[in-house]
Amino acid sequence: MILRTSLTIALALAVLAILSLGHAADKEKLFVASPLTKEKAFTPGIEGPNCDAEGNIYAVNYGRDGTIGRVTPDGKGDIFVQLPGKSVGNGIVFDKKGMMYVADYVGHNVLRIDLKTKKVSVHAHEDRMNQPNDLAIAPDGTLYASDPDWGKSTGQVWRIDTKGKTHRAARGMGTANGIEVSPDGKTLYVNESVQRNVWAFTIGADGELSDKRLLKKFDDHGFDGMRCDVDGNLYITRYGKGTVVVLSPAGKVLHEVDVLGESPSNLCFGGPDGRTVYVTEVKKQRLVQFRVDRPGLAWKRWQEAK
Repeated sequence: MILRTSLTIALALAVLAILSLGHAADKEKLFVASPLTKEKAFTPGIEGPNCDAEGNIYAVNYGRDGTIGRVTPDGKGDIFVQLPGKSVGNGIVFDKKGMMYVADYVGHNVLRIDLKTKKVSVHAHEDRMNQPNDLAIAPDGTLYASDPDWGKSTGQVWRIDTKGKTHRAARGMGTANGIEVSPDGKTLYVNESVQRNVWAFTIGADGELSDKRLLKKFDDHGFDGMRCDVDGNLYITRYGKGTVVVLSPAGKVLHEVDVLGESPSNLCFGGPDGRTVYVTEVKKQRLVQFRVDRPGLAWKRWQEAK
């Protein structure tokens, strides 16, 4: 009886141990980066990125400059489209209808690309732009474009309405780079790479910007891309430091993630649940990925559009 009881207890403990190991294996690691594509799949101009409704990642300069690459969630990539003429892309966003918009910094354009036909057209052109860099999109489809002048360490922000008309929304900035609209559509965030500031603007009913205020200033390293999760936390690439920093809407640092390369340029949210962050990294010319605790804002908008 004692032997049988002992065997029963031993068996029960073994089962619990196996179950515990299974649960431990199932528990994913958050905020830990891993490579998605091989090194040098892109050129040093790797930027973008953004995801479509199926979870494919689009980023510029795949294989050669002037292209937009498409990478599946399991890391298989190809050239999706070759941009016309001398155009070279930078930031990418999608609207709720699935239309892609690309900042063409060489042509001073914002391009529009139909995913189904791959037709490329000019949505907006503005000769007064220095070089449209990154894009953000408001709930009503209004685009905002950061526009740095790297030689002078200055910049500005443009508002582009749904008909493609351009309006200068903010002047007299530093090197405006990463840009994003808050989940409620009432705040525009803009960072300055050289000055290391993250600014917040109030977006009016007409799309105009006001009430410029400093959200966070960093003491070292530059910035590049910037995106929000569904709670309004900002994910910002720290170019030169090799990390993505996560800021609360109040400017508190929540996390900082090593992205396996010193020069992350931009990022987006995707994956089946919107909780995978994809980062374009310039030094190794590849995409890396890491899992997070909350879905991204762009992913949520895809779900709402279905």
